[in-house]
Amino acid sequence: MESGFADISVPAWAWFATLGIIVLLLMLDILVLHRTPKVLSSRRAALETLMWVAVGVSFGVAVIIGFGGKAGGEYFSGYLIEYSLSIDNVFVWALIFTFFAVPALYQHRVLFWGIFGALVLRAVFIFAGVALISKFEWILYIFGAFLIYTAIKLLRGQDDQINPEDNFAFKLVKRVVPSTPDMDGQKLFTKANGKRLATPLFAVLVLVETTDVLFAVDSVPAVLAVSREQFIVFTSNAFAILGLRALYFLLAQLHARFTYLQQGLAVILAFVGIKMIIHTWVEISGPVSLIVIGVVLAVAVIASLKVGPPGDNDDDIDLVELPPQP
Repeated sequence: MESGFADISVPAWAWFATLGIIVLLLMLDILVLHRTPKVLSSRRAALETLMWVAVGVSFGVAVIIGFGGKAGGEYFSGYLIEYSLSIDNVFVWALIFTFFAVPALYQHRVLFWGIFGALVLRAVFIFAGVALISKFEWILYIFGAFLIYTAIKLLRGQDDQINPEDNFAFKLVKRVVPSTPDMDGQKLFTKANGKRLATPLFAVLVLVETTDVLFAVDSVPAVLAVSREQFIVFTSNAFAILGLRALYFLLAQLHARFTYLQQGLAVILAFVGIKMIIHTWVEISGPVSLIVIGVVLAVAVIASLKVGPPGDNDDDIDLVELPPQP
């Protein structure tokens, strides 16, 4: 473990307690807050977003109390990176739901299972990434170069566009899984003529999961630039991801309004990429990373809200609008 990062010993009970909290929060969400299908109003989405942020911040405070300020700083840096980079993921979800005309009433259930799958996939990515860095430290240069490359694409407006029909996983589902074109409420599978068939929501869920893999390729290496502790990297990812459903219903129709968000994310990716590459010669401390990430994100959001959307972006707004309520 490099001296520049927090080096903590996490007891087994802390892992089990944290996983238990995450499972409990998921169950609270699906069995209490959203037991029946509903469309979140902007006010409800804002309140739930604030609730999830409060949960993430509270866990960060617990990390500080239990493991010290350095570990807490790394947690909050990772949380900010993951949360900010996930905003683009939210807009892609809106595109997918619009493309398949998924009624807003059923979108939360799809996102619930999408978040559940994302947590599992992120855990695999994180543990594999930490193991690779521990064994092959030179892979940091590859991660750093990849993040800088992604940042340049974002600045040039060349970020990959998601076309649901061209997605390999979607084509595979259509070929392999017996499906029906008809919805059956919010069910992923239904029965017709004695056969069990996948509904269109199952294909949508597969697309949501595959797009998360694409975003994880950027975000996980970025978080590994600010911490090498598996516990910190996983929990900062997990608590950021848990709040994305509420954030989706709050932001899905506001893509065009965040004019400078993409540039801000590009600066963050470039910063953490450079930090990875120069770590052997120059150590950028956790507090400095946290300040830089927070300031860049705040400037991008404030500038976007102050300037407002460009007048020729009407097509973009239509593209990400939520489907009409059924």
